[in-house]
Amino acid sequence: MSTAFDINQIQNIIDHGVPHMAEIGVRVHDMNEDGVTFSMAYQERFAGNPVNGILHGGIITTLIDTAMGMSIYARLKQYMPIATLDFRIDYLKPATPGEDVFTWASCYKVTKQIAFVRGIAYHSDTNDPIANSVGTFMLKSSDSPPLNVAAKENGDEK
Repeated sequence: MSTAFDINQIQNIIDHGVPHMAEIGVRVHDMNEDGVTFSMAYQERFAGNPVNGILHGGIITTLIDTAMGMSIYARLKQYMPIATLDFRIDYLKPATPGEDVFTWASCYKVTKQIAFVRGIAYHSDTNDPIANSVGTFMLKSSDSPPLNVAAKENGDEK
């Protein structure tokens, strides 16, 4: 069973609650309990090699890691503090200069304390990925309230 999420709300959380994701221009395309799809427009400032314009691996890692975290929220249907415990990424080919990068991530198993997630980065074809990744995340990693609870307490929620 697939539950739809309010993409505008998720985009708002990214734009106002995750500053580094807002800075790199992450866009939410889809989010349901089966996974999330994000994108990032190509930007020359993120080129690891200014001569050929190929994106730095760190920007792709950031995109995938954040999508993987969001896929946990989608699977659990709730927000909570999480922390990346382990993250492995295999770069399969360089990102093509000038092309947007998409990422898809899915949380495939949840235990009491750990979520297991996989993801890929790609241009337009999920069968031709730029990178493949797997990771584990600690659930309830702090006593901090989730973003929407903190916003209500501060009177910032719209």
